[in-house]
Parts: sequence; C-alpha cells; structure tokens
Amino acid sequence: MSAAEEEKKLPVEDGQLSPARRGSVEEGDVLENVLGYKQELHRNRSMFTLLFQSLAIAAIPYGEGSPLLSAIYGGGQLSIFLGWIIVLILDQCVAMSLGELASRYPTSGGPSYWSFQVAPKFKTQLAYLTGWTWLIGNWTITLSVNFGFASLLSGTIAMYHPDFVLNDWQLLLVFYAVTLSTLVICTFCNRWLPIVDTICAGFTAFSILIILIALSVQAKAGRHSAAYALGNYDDSLSGWGGFSWFIGLLPAAYTFSALGMISSMAEECADPTVKVPRAISLCIPVGGFWGLLFILPICFTLPPLADILEAPAGQALPYIFARVMGSPGGGLALIFFVLVITIFCSISITTAASRCTWAFARDDAIPGAKLWARVDKKLGVPVWSLVLITVVQMLLGLINLGSTAAFTAFVSVGVQALALSYGIPIAISFCCGRRAVMQAKWHLSHGIGWVANVIALAWIGFELVLFSMPTALPVTATSMNYASVVLFGFLAIAAVWYGVYSRKSYQGPPASEGL
Repeated sequence: MSAAEEEKKLPVEDGQLSPARRGSVEEGDVLENVLGYKQELHRNRSMFTLLFQSLAIAAIPYGEGSPLLSAIYGGGQLSIFLGWIIVLILDQCVAMSLGELASRYPTSGGPSYWSFQVAPKFKTQLAYLTGWTWLIGNWTITLSVNFGFASLLSGTIAMYHPDFVLNDWQLLLVFYAVTLSTLVICTFCNRWLPIVDTICAGFTAFSILIILIALSVQAKAGRHSAAYALGNYDDSLSGWGGFSWFIGLLPAAYTFSALGMISSMAEECADPTVKVPRAISLCIPVGGFWGLLFILPICFTLPPLADILEAPAGQALPYIFARVMGSPGGGLALIFFVLVITIFCSISITTAASRCTWAFARDDAIPGAKLWARVDKKLGVPVWSLVLITVVQMLLGLINLGSTAAFTAFVSVGVQALALSYGIPIAISFCCGRRAVMQAKWHLSHGIGWVANVIALAWIGFELVLFSMPTALPVTATSMNYASVVLFGFLAIAAVWYGVYSRKSYQGPPASEGL
C-alpha cells in the first residue's frame, strides 16, 4: 500500500483527527480527505479577522440605526435598551449552538452541510431545504444592507431638505452603484479584505465613541433622567397595545441576524475547528458592549417619539442626530460615520454570501451550478458566484419600483430565512441527542448545550412570527408585511427545481465523519 493510501486510512478518533493524522496532513488534505472537498480558496484569515468580519456584518450603528423606527413604534426607550439586552442573551444561545456545528463540520457549506451530516434520515432532502433557505437568507440580507444604504442616504439628504426624498428610480440607482462597487472590491481585493475588516472594527469603535460624546454634550432636544431614558414606554404608537414591546425587538434582532454567515468563511481560515466557533460566539458579547455605548446616548437624548415617527424616508437616525445636534450639519457629521460603516458592511456581507453561494453550487444544488462553482485560481475568489448574487440583488431591487411594501418584505425574509437555516441543523442535532456536536473540538458541556439549544430554537421560532408581522396597525396594502409570502415563493421555486432537476442530480454534500 502506498504512503498516500495509508495516510487516507489513518483513523479518526473521537470525532477528531488522530495524533498520527494531525501530524501528517495539511489543511487542504483535511478538507479533501475528511470533509470531502478540495482546497480551492486561500486561507488568509485568522480568528480575529473572522471576528472583525462578523462585527462588520453586524455593523451596529447601521444594523440598529437603520430600522430604529420600529423600536419607536415599539414603545421607545424601554424597547431600545431592554430589547437590546434580551436579544443579546437569546442570540448568544444561537451563536453557541452554531459554533458547535461549525467546529464539527468546518466547511463553507455551513448549515446545509451540517444538516446532511447530523440527520439520521432524509439527509439529502434536509440538506437541500436547509441549503436553499440559507442561500435565500444570504442573498436577501445582503440586498437589505445595500438598499438600506440608499434609504439612509435619502434620510440624510432630508436633514437639509425635509420635503425632498429620493424617488424610487433614484434609490435604485444609488443601490446599483453600491452593489456594483462592492462586486469590484470583493473580486479584485480579496487579499486585502481581512485588513479591511480589521480597519472596519477600529473605525466602528471610533465612530461609536464620537457619537456617544457628541450626543451627550449637545443634547439640543433635551436630556432625560435615567429612569425615563431606560424605562419610558408608550404602547399606543403601533396599535398593538401590550405587544408593541416585541415590535421594538426588531432592530436588535436584525443587527445580529447574520451572525452565522462567517461559517461560510471556514475554508479560508487555518484551524477552523476552533477559530470559526470562537469568532461566532464572541460576536455577540463584543458587539453587544459597543452596541450599548451606541444606544445609551440615544436613549438619554431622544426627541419626542411622536415627532420621530414623521422622520423623512422612514429613517429615524438622521432625524434624531439632526435634532439632538441642533443643526443639519451636526447631524451630517455623525451620519457620515454610519454611512461609511454601511459600506464596510456591504463588502463583508457580500464576501460571506458569495462563499455560501459557491459552496452550495459545488454540490450541484442550483441552476447553472458548474459556472457558479468556479474559483479563479489567480484571485482565489469564486468570481461567478459574486456575479450571481450581484445580478440577483439588482433584479430583486427592481421590485421596489412597483411596490415598496414588497421590497420591505425582502428585509424580513433575510432574517427569517437565516433564522430558519440556523434552526434546522440545531433542531436535528438536538433531536439526535447532540451526539455529533459532543465530538467537536469546540463544544458546550452537555447540560449547557441542551439549554442553549432549547433557547435558540424557541427564539428562532418567535423570530419567524415576529418578522412576519406589520410594524403598526391598522394594516394597509402598503404597510402589510409580505415576508411569509415571499419566503414561501422562494422555497416554491426551489421545490420546482428539485422536482425538475435536483431530484436526480443532487446527492447532498460528501459524507463525512467530521473533525
């Protein structure tokens, strides 16, 4: 028997590489011989750059600030502050549950790969369902960030010209400019993207400190007592009564909805069995701390809630900054930081979404899979997957020309689809007694793991309902939330493709014993 054949037969002990095997194979060999794929991407990321990428994707000032109007409808300060704390706890359970799976099966396939490996039956069908849900979530959440920049820019212009709002065509053109610029950067600057994520982390921290100081010093709309700033609650604004507080959870939930996306970067990181789960699990406490520094000065200086509801372009943050700073110029100085952070977020989230698309395509699960699964050897980037998600975003953006409500649904679909794709493998693992994840190099103790999984699944189930609801009553054709309809439509397309083609061609990811 040759040395290569002997190496392939080296055992896997307790779900991890044996000492002999750990000393005899490189990262690419582990990926190919144990997890079933060839190494095609450059491993140029560390645990810290993965963490910085996850924080760039969360983009706290944008993630919390862009949908902040929902928290105003949700009752104001109590929803903003307490909602942030509660969502941190709930999403930390999701993050730790995902971290275990990412440690056991560290590939760019993420949830689709995990579902296939941990499911005792119907592996192929569950992997296909999870993969398409994961894909839809990646595409639509990326779309929400890029279009969110256009909406935020419209609200910024309105600080100087309150009666002027970018029309649908102008919003679309700004959106296209951001999307195409991101495509170019992600394609040709991959080797520098870890540095970009690091710069983004430092810039975000610096921006939050500037915003904290500026709002606290100026406070032109008045300062509130601690009791009012942290406990004021008005349940009359949304029409939902006592349920309004839950509507106020939307901004915080949106901010950390993409916390699992960096699992798609596993094949670009050395020793992903430890570094990927650590990055996922650290995103919440690190981001949560800086998020508190961002929301607290807002809570203490917030203008009257009823006034904020009239904010131009539905963007509360530019309006709040202008009022608190006492001038449009002061508001522009602060919103500039948020706009830059949004651009950073667009780059980071597009990179992660392209890896998800490429990984699912190499399993022959989407139309034109062979093209989308190509990796440019020189650039080390799945260029055609980047092109695909860009084209999909640009086509979906056209819907905003006909219906703003339909486009708003895509924002909610992004959160719902990501949450559902997290929930499927966590639920399978839980129902199978957590046997697979207990063999992972990074895992929770048995008791804590059970509790984290239960809380994670309960929160995911509630998110699916919460992001299906309209923000305010009474509901009109414009304010109706069509997220469930859109998500079902996407999954129906996936089901048709499965019946037409994938039923015979899609065999799921390669079988694996995991690491």
